[in-house]
Amino acid sequence: MAAHILTIARLTWLEAFRNRLLWLVLAALLIAFGLAEFLGSLAITESVQMRAVLLAALLRVFAVIVVSLFVTSSGVRELDEKATDLLLSLPVSRASYYFGKLLGFSGLALLMALLCAVAAALYAPAGQAALWALSLGCELLIVVAFSLLCLFTFHQVTVAVSVVLGFYVLSRSMAAIQLVGSGPFADSGGISQRVMTTVIDAIAYALPSLDRFTPSEWLAYHTGQWQELLHVAGQAGVYLVLLAGAGLFDLYRKSF
Repeated sequence: MAAHILTIARLTWLEAFRNRLLWLVLAALLIAFGLAEFLGSLAITESVQMRAVLLAALLRVFAVIVVSLFVTSSGVRELDEKATDLLLSLPVSRASYYFGKLLGFSGLALLMALLCAVAAALYAPAGQAALWALSLGCELLIVVAFSLLCLFTFHQVTVAVSVVLGFYVLSRSMAAIQLVGSGPFADSGGISQRVMTTVIDAIAYALPSLDRFTPSEWLAYHTGQWQELLHVAGQAGVYLVLLAGAGLFDLYRKSF
């Protein structure tokens, strides 16, 4: 089983390199660096901090979009070309196929986080850039696992990517939504307000706290602490296990 997993992961890496994914990442890093330099030069004060914040935001959004697009498009292409059917017709279990794909895509996501760390080190100390990159890697692992789940569920790139990005944006903004719902201007005595607050809290409980992942102020003001990475890694591990279990269950119930 381990040999099958490593082989499928290797094939996933070969597909990424043959599709020139690495060149795309390098080009995006240069574009993000140029935009950060240009927009940061317009700042009157704290221009270095502004450049770091802009670069961190651009790299994070780019990494999430590219990872979700590559996972879903690669999987849908294999399904359409019957490559998955051919592979599963061999003495390869569905668990080996799933974990091979998960390992391959996760390795690519971590490589992307490493390249982003090199760019982030231009505006922050190496320790802060490494801490930020590790948090970004944990964030991308959740995106990979959720993208695989959406791939096997919807079998369409547009729908799968839309659901993944919706999940990501909602997880990122849920803390702000809770803050608005419990703010001083909210009607705390109304029944509808209490119901809405309960629903929002329930959704927030089920979603990962991605607003605590990869904060830009770590690069801008060097406030990151390695203890904070324990919470990030713990959440990533829990959601990775849950999403992998759901994706594996969905794969086993499919008929190829």
